Amino acid sequence: MYGIIIDVNVDPTREEEARNMLNNMVVPTAKTHQGIVAGYWLRALEGTTLRSIQLYDIEANANATAERIRSQDPPPGAPVTLVSVSTYEVIAQL
Repeated sequence: MYGIIIDVNVDPTREEEARNMLNNMVVPTAKTHQGIVAGYWLRALEGTTLRSIQLYDIEANANATAERIRSQDPPPGAPVTLVSVSTYEVIAQL
């Protein structure tokens, strides 16, 4: 299994808008990604970071999604800015 970790910064004055975007656009889109097994979105308790952890069945699907996300900025006027997208191999799980 492989995973991607996506970090975005949320405009602190637009957090509710960011949550709506997440639930109405980001999660439904993620459900359509080829080979996705699971997805988790975490908000830092302190600071403005929102982190997504998405797990994929094979490396090619994880890499394809990571590359697609890297090449597409959030929509104009979005309440978030993309910080990083990284791909990982899952080597253990609970």
